[in-house]
Amino acid sequence: MKLTIDKRHITLDEITQATNIEILKDEKFISYINHTHDFMINTIKAGKPIYGITTGYGSSGKNYVSYEDAATLQTNLFRFHGCGIGVNLSYEVCRYAVICRTISLSKARSGVSMNLLHRLEMLIQKDIIPVIPSQGSVGASGDLTPLSYIAAVIAGEREVYYKGEIKDVMEVYNELGITPYIFEPKEALAIMNGTTIMSAIALKAIEEFEVILDSMESYVAGMFEVLLGDDTPVADFVHDSKPFSGQIKAAFNIKRKIEGSKLTHGRDDRYDKFFADNDLNIQDTYSMRCAPQVLGVIRDNLEISKNWVETEINSVNDNPLIDGENQVIYTSGNFYGGYVAHAMDTLKICAANLADLLDKEFALLVDHKFNRGLGENLKLSKEPFFHGFKAMQISLSSLSADVIKNTTAASIHSRPTESLNQDKVSMGTTAALDFSKMMPELYNMLSIAFIGMAQAVDIRGVSEVSPHLKNIHDEIRKIVKPLYEDRRMDIDIRNINSVLREAKLV
Repeated sequence: MKLTIDKRHITLDEITQATNIEILKDEKFISYINHTHDFMINTIKAGKPIYGITTGYGSSGKNYVSYEDAATLQTNLFRFHGCGIGVNLSYEVCRYAVICRTISLSKARSGVSMNLLHRLEMLIQKDIIPVIPSQGSVGASGDLTPLSYIAAVIAGEREVYYKGEIKDVMEVYNELGITPYIFEPKEALAIMNGTTIMSAIALKAIEEFEVILDSMESYVAGMFEVLLGDDTPVADFVHDSKPFSGQIKAAFNIKRKIEGSKLTHGRDDRYDKFFADNDLNIQDTYSMRCAPQVLGVIRDNLEISKNWVETEINSVNDNPLIDGENQVIYTSGNFYGGYVAHAMDTLKICAANLADLLDKEFALLVDHKFNRGLGENLKLSKEPFFHGFKAMQISLSSLSADVIKNTTAASIHSRPTESLNQDKVSMGTTAALDFSKMMPELYNMLSIAFIGMAQAVDIRGVSEVSPHLKNIHDEIRKIVKPLYEDRRMDIDIRNINSVLREAKLV
């Protein structure tokens, strides 16, 4: 879909589904942008000192710069911030960043020209995406260093993703006949002084985490089946009694996915068999029985976090803010990425709880003391030299530790910097990066767990499971064979990882 950008609120789904963007050509919208831009230009021409436009930056804000030198000030701004480090952000995240910055600057409160908005539009339309290093931001004054890579590309400097390669931007511009842009006063600052990189990282990670959470509910539903579970914990009455929306949705999803199973049973069966079957406890373990409650908290926090990230993307988060209608200029702190930082710190805890739940449930699945007849390590052979899923559990547990150990809140690690001008910072970009780094581990954990789930279905009998679990089993069996004897499993894990990322196990 083509995303039309103007002053309106734009949803996360619109951004993730956008194949292209265009700036609204409506005269009223153009007038909003031009009116604000013209007011700012006239103000600085009159000799009024405005932070970052006709003054230096940060602790250098006391230094006045004439209107004639204001363009040079903008060029120097993106150049001296060209010190990004670490691995490059992915093409997808960098592309989201350009879209998100365009959305923010189109609110007509940043003082930029229509020409700059059309340059950002051009980057997306021609798929010339700035290459942005992942590290170098403290999350206030926004993402200065990483966003400088967008500003630099607009001006014809640094590197871009283009046609599947990383190229010097001038090589691409020369090929396409594009002239580098010359920034007007404030325009480089308007691009750089915002929360766009942390928001773009968060957006991509949230997009992945939603697939992971949906897949996790499929896995939990499968556990109810292959462990001959009691379906009472997903009954409507239970969750109507504790009406958190996330919990209700998680329980509903699990209940819907086990429909048609011949393996689960109801509360009456448990009572009736209490005296006859000593192996059947009156209740299942917490990791089974409380799964809707665990996943419900995650679902609710995910919705809150999505709302905060969406609001941040639609906010005007540079400094100073320009009120062209009332002809007032505001210096402020909207570049502080606290909402994204706290959302990501919260989702890190959610991801860790999901990893912990998965680790506990997989332990039940492979342990013959608890898996109700599935055997030792899901072995299809009783030969003493066959080990089944023993090492697969070790790998999964290792990954869970990797996720859980990174849950320390980044937002509490504010570091004073830049001559104590930036003395309280959000660390929002660090928090978003931390959360994003958990996604590969969670995908790998689920890959291992689903391979084990398919093995359990083979043991129970494919004809006994629900249509939903049969579809998952069949999808896995297209690329991973049952484990009849010990073999390497890393390739299998990698193949199922790709299936998970394509949302085929939700």
